[in-house]
Amino acid sequence: MKNIKMIPAFVAVMAMIITGCSNADVENRIARLEGRVAELEGSGTAAARSVTSAKPAANKQPEVKPEGPLPEFAFNEESHDFGTINEGDVVEHVFAFTNTGDSPLIISSATGSCGCTVPEWPKEPIGVGEKGEIKVKFNSRKKPGIQNKTVTITSNTYPKQKRIKIKANVTPAPKDADTPS
Repeated sequence: MKNIKMIPAFVAVMAMIITGCSNADVENRIARLEGRVAELEGSGTAAARSVTSAKPAANKQPEVKPEGPLPEFAFNEESHDFGTINEGDVVEHVFAFTNTGDSPLIISSATGSCGCTVPEWPKEPIGVGEKGEIKVKFNSRKKPGIQNKTVTITSNTYPKQKRIKIKANVTPAPKDADTPS
């Protein structure tokens, strides 16, 4: 289903190539589309879920807040802008947080919106009032233009998922003189 929804974007990109847009223009537009797709996939609205999900929204049960004490994230920041970097750079940022809830915080997973964004998270419970860190590495290889990426953190909080974001403006690598255009 997701592949079918990407057909209009693919057709638009191909049309730009055929009509003479430069590679830089095409790459920038692709990068913006990737960022927009990541935003839509990360959206928590029912409308966005029904658009991006193969299952009908009617089958989705709303998340119910569990009874009892719960942990809670308090991030120092929830987004980071790397600014302008060069294509091929691997950059990283540490998102610090504190468990401000009433029970230990357990992170079961953290996933990047694409393979170029790799998070590392604590595997041990974070006690009440304790601090933790999530390190996010971004590999800009073959990612020219403006990049907007998300990391979805799944834990025993309510709601179960939390998103942190990174962005960068990736300066395209110069083309080799030996490479045919």
